[in-house]
Amino acid sequence: MNSPDDFVDGAPVGREGQAAPVVRRTSSAFGSPGSDSTVRRHDLNDVFIRHPDATFMMRAAGNDMSSAGIGDGDCLIVDRALAAQHGSVVIAIVAGELRCRRLEQPSGPRGKRAAVLLVADAGVAPIVITEEATLEVWGVVTTVIKSLV
Repeated sequence: MNSPDDFVDGAPVGREGQAAPVVRRTSSAFGSPGSDSTVRRHDLNDVFIRHPDATFMMRAAGNDMSSAGIGDGDCLIVDRALAAQHGSVVIAIVAGELRCRRLEQPSGPRGKRAAVLLVADAGVAPIVITEEATLEVWGVVTTVIKSLV
C-alpha cells in the first residue's frame, strides 16, 4: 500500500487525453460473494474527477477546517474549472499563501459588503476581502479523502 506522501501537492490528476465516462451509481451494500455480477471495478478518476485537465490533488495542513470534515493530512481534490459560489470550500491565495476556507459572498451590491473567507472552527479570524485585497480563488474543493490507517 502506498504511503500518504506518495504524491506531490498540486499534482494533476486524471487520465491524459481520455474523456471520463458517465458516472454510474451503485448500491452502498456489498453483493453476494458468490455473484460476480455485483462486483465492479471503479476508476476513481471517473468517480471523482469532472475536469481532468483542471483538477489537482493537495494535502491539507492544520485543523482549521475540521468542522467541515477536512483534517490535517487529508487529501483534497481541487477543481480549477469550477466557479466558486457562496458556501463553496475553496483554495484561495491570501498574502501569497494557499488557504482552504469556506467562501461567503454577499447577495447585495458589491461595494456594500465584502466577500469573506471563513474557517470552519472558532478561534481563527475570518479573512475579509475588500477592494484593496482582491479575492483570488485558486480552485474549488470537490472531494476530501481521509486515511483511516
